[in-house]
Formats: sequence, structure tokens, C-alpha cells
Amino acid sequence: MTPALDPDIAGRLKRNADGLICAVVTEHGSGAVLMVAWMDDAALHRTLTTRQATYFSRSKGRQWVKGETSGHTQYVREVRLDCDGDTVLLVVDQTGPACHTGAHTCFDADVLLGS
Repeated sequence: MTPALDPDIAGRLKRNADGLICAVVTEHGSGAVLMVAWMDDAALHRTLTTRQATYFSRSKGRQWVKGETSGHTQYVREVRLDCDGDTVLLVVDQTGPACHTGAHTCFDADVLLGS
């Protein structure tokens, strides 16, 4: 039997049509936004119980643990649920680049509007 997400937490989530919630990932210390990913209930449960950032890949249709192949892991220090219940914020210690392109964050490439 697969362990389930705490019913109190599960009841507060507002999932999209695919049963997913958005996960915004920030770096502990700097506060930099590293990436945005998706989680299903099982990925959130695994993240909360192991402190290993676990997401749901929409393209592969399965869970993945950040760094399972690259070694660029995320140790989860904090998880917060937003006021609408449709997004979680993860505060992590990032090892290596967060972006699959090799950049520190997924937001390094295109500045659409600057200060």
C-alpha cells in the first residue's frame, strides 16, 4: 500500500484538471527563484516525509526526485501552501544547477522587463 498524503493537507489542496499543484522552488539564503514544477499528492507526500524535492513530470507521466540522475539535488528546508491552496512554495538547499540547461536557475536566460 502506498502511503497517502495527510488528509488535512490533501483536503486543502486545489488541484488542476490533471490533479496537480504548482510548486515554486526558491533557494534558502538568497531567496532566488530556482524553478517551477508540478506535484501530485504522492510527490508532495514524499517531499514532506523525506525532504527530497519530488515532482511529477507531465511529459513522462511519473514522479521524479530532483537530482536522481544529475546529482543536482534539493534538500527541502520548508514547504508552504499559498492562501488559495493551489501552489506550494519550497525553500531548498540546492546542490549544483537547478535548471536542466545547467544554469543556476530556470530564470537566468530571458529578462522580459528589467528595472
